[in-house]
Amino acid sequence: MQLIWATSDFIIGGRPYPGFPIVLHDSMESAVEANQFLRSYLTRGVIASERSWPNTGRAIYDYFGFLEAHGLDWRDVERGEEKALVAAYRDYSLKEVKLSRNTVRQRLHYVCEFYKYALKEGWVDRLPYSEEDREVRRTDKGYLAHVNASGNRQVVRDVMPRHHKNLPKFLSKDQVKALLGATTNPHHLMITRFTLQTGLRRDEIATFPLAYVFHPDAKPGQANAVRVTLNPSDGSGMRTKGSKEREIVISRRFMTKLYRYSILQRGELASNNGRPQSTLFLTRDGLPYQNHGKSIETFVRANAAKVGIKSHPHMLRHTYATHTLFAAQRNPAAFGLNPLVFLQRQLGHASIATTMIYLHLVNELVDDAVLAYDDELNDWLEVN
Repeated sequence: MQLIWATSDFIIGGRPYPGFPIVLHDSMESAVEANQFLRSYLTRGVIASERSWPNTGRAIYDYFGFLEAHGLDWRDVERGEEKALVAAYRDYSLKEVKLSRNTVRQRLHYVCEFYKYALKEGWVDRLPYSEEDREVRRTDKGYLAHVNASGNRQVVRDVMPRHHKNLPKFLSKDQVKALLGATTNPHHLMITRFTLQTGLRRDEIATFPLAYVFHPDAKPGQANAVRVTLNPSDGSGMRTKGSKEREIVISRRFMTKLYRYSILQRGELASNNGRPQSTLFLTRDGLPYQNHGKSIETFVRANAAKVGIKSHPHMLRHTYATHTLFAAQRNPAAFGLNPLVFLQRQLGHASIATTMIYLHLVNELVDDAVLAYDDELNDWLEVN
């Protein structure tokens, strides 16, 4: 009997859940325990974003599929001298399938949560893993960090692979120039530039409202920059991570470009659909980008491949962050804030510890010509 991954529409507690992840046997019989866990775990708000739900379902599906393929029973938690089930799955995922450590850690987290639930429900007598005290490296240097008595130690599940933090990848100036040169579609080009010059997430780009675009001369502000408030509650349709409001800075020069684009090129796409749309960026059918802007990822990857580069929208976000931080460190007075604080606010990071990862990337930049990233992008490619 093989497992099947599927989705279904449920109504739980009076609330509809479209596309809810479920695990089935090939006979279409529900894998009862797995699906009971998914309903409990996902609907009680542990994972706030429903976009992350499929990852949880796939992790459980993959684990149960591994067990079936090897003739193992998920209830067999008392294995004596044999390797524990979850540890066996970990090693298989790392050594045979060669998944990344981060992917394996994420899947193991959900599998361990399943067993915690199974223990509570009385389906198993013990957990197929134990906990151990490990030393961790803290990036947290905030207020009261000096009174932290943990000694940089943390209790973790022993099946978890040790965390090796991979630095985000970013594009060099030459690679950015090549990517822009390979992007011949004017609408794709503006979306690519928009990502490179604001650092917004893919979903934020897809939902960025037309109403947020204006001619800078109509709103006098700073000499070289304007401020835009991303507010998911203002009725514009703007989405941000965690639905948190934040203010971003856009150069006046680039805002002027966006304004001209919104009047001219966007108008061509808008005419392909009879109904007015609220988003700045539209598909060739004159409609907003669906599925959290997934097709934006498709064309960014395709255009990058034309010049032998591997890239995607989130890498463009990393590129913006790295080059902007480098420029801010060279000329902090121009940004009016501590460079890290400025970048944290621009990217919408909840913790500055997340932003600090870009300090490591900045050390990779040895080209002293990186002084005015935004201006250079505009000089490379003028769009009228």
